[in-house]
Amino acid sequence: MKPVGIVGTGFMGRGIAQVTAQAGFEALLFDARAGAATQARDAIAAQLGKLAEKGKLDAAGAEQAIARVKPVDVLAGLAACGLVVEAIVEDLEAKRDLFHALEAIVAPDCLLATNTSSLSVTAIAAACARPGRVAGLHFFSPVPLMKIVEVIDGVRTEPGVIAQLVDFAERLGHLPVRAKDTPGFLVNHAGRGYGTEALRILSEGVANHETVDDILRDAAGFKLGPFELLDLTGLDVSQPVMESIYRQFYDEPRFRPTPLLAQRRAAGLLGRKSGEGFYRYADGKRVAPPASPARRAAPLPARIWISARDPEARARVASLLQGAGASIDGGETPHDDALCVVLPWAEDATTAAVSAGLDPARTVALDAQFGLATRRTLMTTPVTAPEWRDAAASLFGAGGVPVSVIRDSMGFVAPRVVCHIVNVACDIAQQRIATPEDIDRAVMLGLGYRQGPLAMGDALGAAKVLELLEGLLAFYGDPRYRPSPWLKRRALLGVLLTTPED
Repeated sequence: MKPVGIVGTGFMGRGIAQVTAQAGFEALLFDARAGAATQARDAIAAQLGKLAEKGKLDAAGAEQAIARVKPVDVLAGLAACGLVVEAIVEDLEAKRDLFHALEAIVAPDCLLATNTSSLSVTAIAAACARPGRVAGLHFFSPVPLMKIVEVIDGVRTEPGVIAQLVDFAERLGHLPVRAKDTPGFLVNHAGRGYGTEALRILSEGVANHETVDDILRDAAGFKLGPFELLDLTGLDVSQPVMESIYRQFYDEPRFRPTPLLAQRRAAGLLGRKSGEGFYRYADGKRVAPPASPARRAAPLPARIWISARDPEARARVASLLQGAGASIDGGETPHDDALCVVLPWAEDATTAAVSAGLDPARTVALDAQFGLATRRTLMTTPVTAPEWRDAAASLFGAGGVPVSVIRDSMGFVAPRVVCHIVNVACDIAQQRIATPEDIDRAVMLGLGYRQGPLAMGDALGAAKVLELLEGLLAFYGDPRYRPSPWLKRRALLGVLLTTPED
């Protein structure tokens, strides 16, 4: 096997070199900074040594991998490579200059791959006399643990190059997913739905960031809430990426960020790395905020009236409340002493109350789709009386399940964010950036979602996702909510979103 060159020996470059050496390839390291390649080799050796000490790698295998990592002092030291992977600073001109210089050094059959996460592979390749051998090979951090790599073909990348890079990724033990050269490629593109919609909800004053995080983590099953995630990655990284992808798609409304992040970044509220972001941190650990005054337990309502517009959801909620000893008002219209509970999907609490002819002062909405067993979300109308709001919170929290109370919002929190994620993924499939299977696999591995976004849509039902998006579009008049053609056609046909096309 020909050696593999890695240019750039920062955290990503070191990770790529480590997995390359462990897979049996000779890994030649070059960095423009004097001594950096040798330091990287020593760091890789230390990491492999730790793996051997923990029994995750046999000692002989570790020593052999270490021996295959070799620093070179000049770029010309990569002349024998069959593949060179670039992992330098995210600067288009710097990458173009590097690839142009490499062309004069390596053999004609040597492949050139960029690990860029946000720049155009086609634009990088344009600096080369033979752009057909240039492709994207985007690893995720930390490379040894994140077993996924995006293989991206630029406009002029030759098909045989992609096949060789797919084979290389598999030999590293990584899952290669093919993607077209579009802003954000596949994983970062698909990830636009989560944080941007959560920020939109926050900017509308629907709930504070802690509440949004609680709902999306506990009720929707995400490992981290969106604001916890922003603090982890740092706004100095996340905010420019959001802006870049939005601008590269010529201000696509689905990816529109809010001014909030730019303001917080300017204020130095970057997250863990600065000691304060959406949360406060000390020694890298989150500091618990002062305890909020506990909401007083309110007397349970004498009767609870539940909307029957969704009979299946009503039956679930009625069973839950009867198990807690509540008295259900079974009339078509509520008694004057009943708490009114509506179960909207593509409506807000206000619209649901008005359309049913209810007293909005004693009406609350419940998210019956997400979190009934883990975290219940109640939504008030602008005029819901505090005593009825508190009574509802006590009622739905009686079994020990936490309750979050939010202000009126079309689509609550979890349904609204999940459907936005699904819609973005549907449009990725519509544009043929990647196959439905690769979209879901890549997002699960790259972003840690418990389900792929298209599978999330299938779990809800394409028709239901479409109904909520059309409701949001009509309510706000904002094209960010326009449904993808992939979603609309499959909802009309009753076809799963994960079904590929020939």
